[in-house]
Amino acid sequence: MSTLRQFVLWLEVPIESVTNREIVAYIEVLLRRRLQPKTINCHLDSIRGFYEYLRQEERVSLGNPLRRGHSVKVSRPLPRYLRDEDVERFFVKVQKPRDRALFIVMLRCGLRVEEVSRITLRALDLKQRKLFVEQGKGGRGRVVYLSDDALQSLVRYLKVRPPGRAGKLFLVEKGCCRGKPLSVRGIQKRMEYYARKAGVKATCHQLRHTMATQLLNADVDLVSIQDLLGHSRITTTQRYCTVSNRKVERDYFKAMEVVAQRNLNGDVMGGYT
Repeated sequence: MSTLRQFVLWLEVPIESVTNREIVAYIEVLLRRRLQPKTINCHLDSIRGFYEYLRQEERVSLGNPLRRGHSVKVSRPLPRYLRDEDVERFFVKVQKPRDRALFIVMLRCGLRVEEVSRITLRALDLKQRKLFVEQGKGGRGRVVYLSDDALQSLVRYLKVRPPGRAGKLFLVEKGCCRGKPLSVRGIQKRMEYYARKAGVKATCHQLRHTMATQLLNADVDLVSIQDLLGHSRITTTQRYCTVSNRKVERDYFKAMEVVAQRNLNGDVMGGYT
């Protein structure tokens, strides 16, 4: 049965009398059926499209009870990160200077794959251990910093980087495209190759998530992590707290040690069995 037909059969009022009240009630019905938000939004799109058709094609003077953008919020999956042992297994297999520099920079600087592909030579400041990320998401630029291993891997790569007029940092090293900038898809294919070789499930974006999680567990402030990742909203950064926040775990057990010591000194639990 089509999604539109289901709606029409459910209605207890004429189509032309449907208001936002009926739409909300119908959404509640679909939720009680335990339909996923994406499925419910497909129902709503069918209804919205039907009223638009009546208005534009059939010239029926009728308002659309579904406001533009009216939908059920689809929950975003929590960011997935790599465990320390998986990171180690992955990088054991990455020995090629270009690829090692590429993925270590992605991990230590928390860069998106598009941002890595756009890094230019002039964006590097090895002396100050800084990297300027141009044209980040939303057109926002930001400064990130180079860890010891990121700096060392970049220096090694620059010594063997193929000559070329391209101002981009990471270049194709073989074939007819030698000397041209490495594309986003090219970077992703290298990731797939090494992940398969290492026997780990890993993506480019997971390296970014891994950096954020590692910083969080090292007690770095959320605002600092937000700046380094280039998030426009702190709520985006806060999602990492629900994934792995060892600081909370450490704080809890540290507090419990204090509480337990006080209980022993004051015999607070003495009256319990």
